[in-house]
Amino acid sequence: MPSPKPFQKTLNPLFAGLQTSVFETMSMRARALQAINLGQGFPDDPGPEDVRAKAAEAVLTGWNQYPPMMGLPELRQAVSAHYLKWHNLQTDWEQEVMITSGATEALAGALMALIEPGDEVVLFQPLYDAYLPLVLRAGGVPKFVNLSPPHWQFDEAALAAAFSDKTKLVLFNNPLNPAAVVYDKQAMELLARFCIRHDVIALCDEVWEHVVFDGRQHIPMLAIEGMRERTVKIGSAGKIFSLTGWKVGFVVATPALMKVLAKAHQFITFTTPPNLQAAVAYGLGKDDSYFEGMRHSMMRSRDRFTTGLMQCGFTVLPSEGTYFLTVDLAPLGLSDDVAFCHKMIEETGVAAIPMSAFYAQDPVKTTIRFCFAKKDETLDAALEKLARFI
Repeated sequence: MPSPKPFQKTLNPLFAGLQTSVFETMSMRARALQAINLGQGFPDDPGPEDVRAKAAEAVLTGWNQYPPMMGLPELRQAVSAHYLKWHNLQTDWEQEVMITSGATEALAGALMALIEPGDEVVLFQPLYDAYLPLVLRAGGVPKFVNLSPPHWQFDEAALAAAFSDKTKLVLFNNPLNPAAVVYDKQAMELLARFCIRHDVIALCDEVWEHVVFDGRQHIPMLAIEGMRERTVKIGSAGKIFSLTGWKVGFVVATPALMKVLAKAHQFITFTTPPNLQAAVAYGLGKDDSYFEGMRHSMMRSRDRFTTGLMQCGFTVLPSEGTYFLTVDLAPLGLSDDVAFCHKMIEETGVAAIPMSAFYAQDPVKTTIRFCFAKKDETLDAALEKLARFI
């Protein structure tokens, strides 16, 4: 028999042409060199035992067939009650709350549902690496707002250059990964004015809403005047409970938007493991001490690692939230973050992420990002290596 012919038609160029993500690249190097991986953003804590026990109990004694497409009623009710308690948001759990298989699925579904080919989408750089491929695949035309260290703030002129009457949606991440900024009410109101002026939907990635420090309070875009009818809020159980592998996301939106968002979700994943949903419903009702204790623990790790980095000779930029902090290389006379990260992992066995990887154009090349959501001994071992390196 003749040899079968190889497939020759062109594959989707958007994904076929994508390079391996910077997270996977640095993680592969970390594994190969047996380095300490402070690049990829996940804690080395197993997560709250009582929440994990609820998931185990539910898989053994609970329902393991398809749950409702919109999510278990008990979890949707818990999300609604949680946001009322923590953000004073009034939501109708039956019409305005949906559960997804992680926040990234929620983002993908929202972009597929809300934009059409040719619609302009405003993105803030540095940006989470999934945003741009998802926007492009949905047919959106990206318009970038560049943020710069040390404060990573935007102003009216920057927004005016990005927004127009062609703008359909803005994708706003607050707190901001990777720059660890928590935007205040003044910044939110400025962005809201542009959304209202140009009739734009705000797709708000708020997965870090509980991981905020130094007494800060997260302000959801839904709470800003004029934004209730044009905002989609996305949250994540993985970030709230340090269970990043669970992939349980929350979506909150007005009924008119939710009807369309639900259709996209229905034909992407349809649903999410019911035992994890049951456990997250339990977790969202935990006492305030859990949420406050989690913040305190993360903040303590941030401060421990910040102090150590400064003693090593690094200039550390403020970390107001998330698992991350950034280091400014410019005072060391360095201007190539990628080369520095490769040199650091080779010579010290510590992995970080070059911040230029979070830009699609005009990157800032003088900052790198570390994840500090690690045990003390892991951070201390990294600091010992970095002190010798510097």
